[in-house]
Amino acid sequence: MQQKKNYLLIILLTLALTLSACTPAAPATETVPEVPPTEEPTPEPEPTKEPEPEVMTFTDDLGVTLEFTEYPQTIVSLSASTTEILFAIGVGEQVVGRDEMSIFPEEALAVTNVGAMWGEVPAEAILALEPDLVVAAQIINEDQVQALRDLGLNVYWQENPTNYEELWKNLRDFATLTGHEDEGEDLITELDARVKTVVEKIAPLSSRPSVFYELDATDPSAPWTTGSNTFIDFIITTAGGSNAASALEGDYAQISTEELIAVNPDIILLADALYGVTAESIIERAGWETINALTNNAIYPIDPGIMSIPGPRLVDGLESAAKFIHPEVFE
Repeated sequence: MQQKKNYLLIILLTLALTLSACTPAAPATETVPEVPPTEEPTPEPEPTKEPEPEVMTFTDDLGVTLEFTEYPQTIVSLSASTTEILFAIGVGEQVVGRDEMSIFPEEALAVTNVGAMWGEVPAEAILALEPDLVVAAQIINEDQVQALRDLGLNVYWQENPTNYEELWKNLRDFATLTGHEDEGEDLITELDARVKTVVEKIAPLSSRPSVFYELDATDPSAPWTTGSNTFIDFIITTAGGSNAASALEGDYAQISTEELIAVNPDIILLADALYGVTAESIIERAGWETINALTNNAIYPIDPGIMSIPGPRLVDGLESAAKFIHPEVFE
C-alpha cells in the first residue's frame, strides 16, 4: 500500500514538472529608443535699424531756413550784440570765433578774433574755425551774409530790435537755436522785471526833460547824435525823457550848434566820454554856455555799449538813463 502511494506521488511530481516545462515563457518587452522632440529653429534676429535723426529747422530774420540734426557746437559770432546774447544765455563755451568789436563780456576776449567786419568779410579766418554755425546781426549786410553762405556756411542773421519785446524775441530765438531754452527764459524773466520796475517809477511823472545824446564830437560845432528810429531814442523815451534830436532825418545825423541851442536840452549824455570828451570840454564850446544842461550842470558820461548794442545790456542802459533823467525817483 505504501509503495502504491509513493508511486502516485512520483507520477504527480513528474506531471507537474512536465506542465511547468510546457508553459510558454512571457514574451520579452521590446525597448523602443526615445526620440528627442524636434526643436524649432531659432530665428535669426533682425538687424536693428538706426532711427533717422530728427531734423531741427530754424528760420532767421532774412527768411532763410537752416536745418540741423543736433544743436550747433561750434559758433562764430560776427557782431557785438550776438556775442553778448550767446554769452548771456550760457553758450559762451561754444563760441569759437568773434569779430573784433565783440569785447563784452570779458570772457569773449579769450575767443579767437577773426577780424573786422568793415568791407570784405574775413572768410578764410572763419572757415579755418570750421563752425557749425555763424551768427550775425543787422550790422552785417545781406551781401556779406550771402558771401558766407556761398562758401557752404550755415549763417543765421538777426534783425535789430526796436523795443524790449523784440529784444526778448531775439534772446528767445538764440536760446532755441542753441538748445538753451531754460536759460533764455530765465534771462528774459529777469530783464523784463527790471524794465517794468523802471517803467512803474516813471509812469506817474509828468515832466519829460529834453535829452541830447552825443555820439561823436570830432566836429564840436556839429556833433553826431541819434534820430527817432533807434533803440537809443526808445530808451530815452522809456526812461522819461524826450530825444532832443528826434526831428532829425535818419537814424544817425549831425546837429548844428544853432539847432541844438534852439532845442536847448536839459540833459546831455556823453557816449563819447570813452574818447576823452568831458563836461569841462563841453563848457568850452562856443555858444553852448546858454544851454540848460550846462547851466544846470547836467552833463553825464554814459557807456555807449549799454545804449547802442542791441543785446541784454540795453536794460542796463534804461536803468542808467532813467537815473540821469529822473534822479529824484531813484535816490
